[in-house]
Amino acid sequence: MLGHYLLFNRNCGEAIKAYEKAFDAKVIEIRKYGDMPSNTNFSIPDEDKELVLHARLDICGTELMCADSSEQSQSGTNMYVSITTKDAGFVQRAWDLLKQDGIVYMELAPSFFAALHGSLQDRFGINWMFTALKE
Repeated sequence: MLGHYLLFNRNCGEAIKAYEKAFDAKVIEIRKYGDMPSNTNFSIPDEDKELVLHARLDICGTELMCADSSEQSQSGTNMYVSITTKDAGFVQRAWDLLKQDGIVYMELAPSFFAALHGSLQDRFGINWMFTALKE
């Protein structure tokens, strides 16, 4: 699936409510930072536990994904083209090609929610997010 991923500065929940009203959008999924499994190497401050880690909305049959950024994002650079598929080989091939002369934001690696997940900016200045779903 090809989609869009928007990053917000600690106001993603507010944006979701606005998009629900503006577009009659339906929330498909929402996970908060506090929902993450415990990890002794990575702790979530109490004030961040209610921030949106990942959300999916349906707007007129099109999926929009969004989250609160862990860093201050800048308007205009806070959007990603997102590729989500069960085909890990497809994700790995695209990743290997687009990371050449690009900037890796998050290495492509297994995560608690996906077989592979990572993000980068390609040499053309386009931000990409890749997710290979667990089967």
